[in-house]
Amino acid sequence: MTASEAAATAAAAAADSTTNALELRGVTKTFGSGSFGSRQSVRALDGLDLQVGSGTVHALLGPNGAGKTTTVRAVATLMRPDEGSVTVCGIDALADPDAVRAVIGVSGQYAAVDPTLTGFENLRLVAQLYGHPRREARDRARAMIEQLDLSAAADRPMRTYSGGMRRRLDLAGALINDPQLIILDEPTTGLDPRGRRQIWEVIAEQVATGTTVLLTTQYLEEADELADEITVIDHGRICAQGSASELKETAASAILTVEVAPRHVRGAAGATEIDGTTEIIATTLAEIGLGMPERVDETHWSVPVADGTRSAVSAVQVCNEVGVEIVDAVVATPTLDDVFLRLTADRKELSNVR
Repeated sequence: MTASEAAATAAAAAADSTTNALELRGVTKTFGSGSFGSRQSVRALDGLDLQVGSGTVHALLGPNGAGKTTTVRAVATLMRPDEGSVTVCGIDALADPDAVRAVIGVSGQYAAVDPTLTGFENLRLVAQLYGHPRREARDRARAMIEQLDLSAAADRPMRTYSGGMRRRLDLAGALINDPQLIILDEPTTGLDPRGRRQIWEVIAEQVATGTTVLLTTQYLEEADELADEITVIDHGRICAQGSASELKETAASAILTVEVAPRHVRGAAGATEIDGTTEIIATTLAEIGLGMPERVDETHWSVPVADGTRSAVSAVQVCNEVGVEIVDAVVATPTLDDVFLRLTADRKELSNVR
């Protein structure tokens, strides 16, 4: 099947699958360990179910050995599952892997290009491998070089590129066939903050045109920035799934910390504690919080809250009404780090499968 024929097949199949660009159903994969698989086998994927909506960024998070890269390899038709089904843009990936390869782009953890060729030559070669005629491959390569801001280095050997330039070139190779689904396996590993931001901008531009992205990353900030939905997996199973904000809400409550005026503190210079103020503060904060407040030090109190930053405004208003002056009020919300640590704290990492 030619690239054009495969693309036509994919388009027809996609017409019947407008909701999800990717569906995994009951996907299982077991690897043997040791020489010739002589040791105890390791189940990398354990009945994994995953749906990725069209035109979205879906991030896979998990510790080393969780099964992230095994999932990516199954979607990219680089590995056949033992059980289950994989559907990409409406195409059965197990029955017709060639058609799937025509509509996906893959960018791995390391730049998959030839360092002896120029950036342009690398991209032209990739386009030709997709089945495009030489002239079309040349035009596509030049267009991607311009889009990825590599024009100044297009005719230099790739070995002279910086790390960020190599990753952009690798990403250009994943995009050169106008894929419907882009698979990015830790695309910004090793890049400095500026390089990561550049890759993020390219990903956002692709999604704006309707492309779907499946992303694995070790940077939680990256998932928070890019992903419409996040799936946390461990031991080949899904631990949690949802938007970044939804996952943060499950990790822990936000914590409100207030600082009361010195006049409410016993022993403060020139001040004496108002009779019963400690009890008033505790009772008042308990009314707006999710539990009993804790006195952190002489002037600071903390309490878990449900309304985020609005709780700080409520605390100031309510305390003022009972004669307690609040100098400062800050709400600390959970991060994806908190989610990740909570979900994986009690799990042992697998050492030989990624």
